Amino acid sequence: MATAKPPQTDSASKVTEIDAPLGAIGFQIEVISPSLVSGRFNVSPICCQPFKVLHGGISAMVAEALASIGAHVASGFRRVAGVQLSINHHRPASLGDDVLAEALPISIGKTIQVWEVRLWKKLPEEGGKGPLLASSRVTLVTNLPVPEEARGAADKLRKHAKL
Repeated sequence: MATAKPPQTDSASKVTEIDAPLGAIGFQIEVISPSLVSGRFNVSPICCQPFKVLHGGISAMVAEALASIGAHVASGFRRVAGVQLSINHHRPASLGDDVLAEALPISIGKTIQVWEVRLWKKLPEEGGKGPLLASSRVTLVTNLPVPEEARGAADKLRKHAKL
């Protein structure tokens, strides 16, 4: 059985350039800044568990990715690494639902950052935030040196960030 892949758009290729796993699920980034990273995605078959609801691992991946992007920008484009992720799943999202995601910093230190990430079901009529689907807290180390082979990684993110 073939797995449905979200169509590649200009927005999706931008996301894939920044974070390949986010691109693979069709995530669309709306804002990248040191104080907010936000975007949206559709719950496609690739995002679902067998019961046709959003897989909790996808929610966790989105949380880690958005917090890492934000921490990378907020740290002055230093290498970051997630050291702890805590996530609560409040409600399911079904196949076909649109999901909004937002990451906000709680604490930005020189060596440790903590980000809160929330996912909501998008309201079909107004397009705003509906029921809270998941909330998470991500702790990241932010003072790591960037390896020589990864020196260009920040350039891709700088291109799309609102600084």
